[in-house]
Amino acid sequence: MNNVQQRTATGILFTDQYQLTMAQLYFRMGIHERMAQFDHFFRQPPNYGLHAAGYCIAAGLEWLLDWMETACFGPAELEVLRNQRNRVGNPIFAEDFLTYLSRHGHFGGMTLWAVPEGRVVHAQAPMTIVRGPLLMAQILETALLNHLNYQTLVATKASRIREASGASTVLEFGLRRGQGMGANAGTRAALIGGADFTSNVGLAHTVGQTAKGTHAHAMVQAFLALGMSELDAFRAYAEVYPDDCLLLVDTIDTLNSGLPNAIRVFEELRAKGHKPVGVRLDSGDLAYLAIQTALMLDRSGFPDTVIVLSNDLDELVIWQIQSQIVQEAPRYNADANAIIRRLVYGVGTRLVTSHGEGALGGVYKLVALHDGREWQPAIKIAESAAKLTNPGLKRVWRLYDSRGKATADLIALEDEDPTQEELIRLRHPSDHARQRVVVRAELTGIEPLLEPAMLAGRRLIEPQPIEQMRARRYADVERLDLGVRRIMNPHIYHVSLSQRLWDMKQELLNRFQM
Repeated sequence: MNNVQQRTATGILFTDQYQLTMAQLYFRMGIHERMAQFDHFFRQPPNYGLHAAGYCIAAGLEWLLDWMETACFGPAELEVLRNQRNRVGNPIFAEDFLTYLSRHGHFGGMTLWAVPEGRVVHAQAPMTIVRGPLLMAQILETALLNHLNYQTLVATKASRIREASGASTVLEFGLRRGQGMGANAGTRAALIGGADFTSNVGLAHTVGQTAKGTHAHAMVQAFLALGMSELDAFRAYAEVYPDDCLLLVDTIDTLNSGLPNAIRVFEELRAKGHKPVGVRLDSGDLAYLAIQTALMLDRSGFPDTVIVLSNDLDELVIWQIQSQIVQEAPRYNADANAIIRRLVYGVGTRLVTSHGEGALGGVYKLVALHDGREWQPAIKIAESAAKLTNPGLKRVWRLYDSRGKATADLIALEDEDPTQEELIRLRHPSDHARQRVVVRAELTGIEPLLEPAMLAGRRLIEPQPIEQMRARRYADVERLDLGVRRIMNPHIYHVSLSQRLWDMKQELLNRFQM
């Protein structure tokens, strides 16, 4: 793919065909410049099969805004559309429509509100709201979902891995297993969600980090193929990197070859005034091997070295490893907590691919359209209650109970302010019987979640450090109930509608179902 082709594939034509055919229909009907509002939300958090998430972590907004600032219909893009033909050989897109796109085919008229990256978000509550001319707001859909859904998915997985790992360091190294160049987005999302470092050199540099890594089995294999030994390979690595020496010890035999050879090299490094970093285990019974490795390193005088575990780890596997160490360590007179504290987790494939749930069900739905006089609410009606949309111009608020914990997210109409209400009625989005009333005076806080991100095409959010996004994630997760944070069978967090929004929704349902 040459440079021109790459720009074409990643610019404003990074969209689905039906966005463009709808856009031409809106243009032909004369409604293309009517102001519209779309909500972006996900219907349920990731379900990984054996375990499900109780929340998600917002990510991807910065890259979406970057894309929106430069995406537009230029001569190359218009030529692509001009050359499209229908089934009988006629042009799909008319010249007057293409002329319109040449003048107005950009996102200069868009206004966005979004939940900041790193914050906890929940199902059904809008995490992005788009307002702008119907034609361009429609064209934005595909790229918005692509940028936000995947990074939110991976950031969520990373947050759960972070939770399972406790205070241990988490290394992300899924680049080789990621979906093409999308792995860069996965790496960024993993860092937002809780991974401490990444092996991805280029992406690490762009976010102000230094990439982390050790060596592969291939290094030891190369020495063996040349008639040398594993010890020779370790010594060579230590000579080149005496102050960053972390050795992969399972190429031949972890406990009978790799670890004894690593300890011998560590002793030689220590004699020269260097401090070895540790070892990595990439196969076998990682819990058992971690216990035995810790004991051997301790007996050799290296209690401060780390033990990196890798090989298809995720939050459930990490949880199982720690549980096994707690059960087995006493058999060997080993301190389970001390072993767990020195562990570092290298997480690759299962993080960057969100193993068990490969996509976030994020959707982008029209909720209101201006008719020239006022806003008219729009709703999607479906047989499944979960697929009913919440109409109208809305905002999202988070309510904190007397303990300071997040107790509910409230979706309310744009002109509502729950901070001014003495009694706040929370309605279930679809179940008539489920509702509750919260006394505002008993809450410790109510905050709006959506913040202005773009105003009439002018970007309002500048690039932010990963550390700032991580800090948001940490603060939000700490304010969740432990039941919502559970790895297995998490408690369902409540996302509710205000009474006025509930009434509007029911009125529309009654009108269109007659």
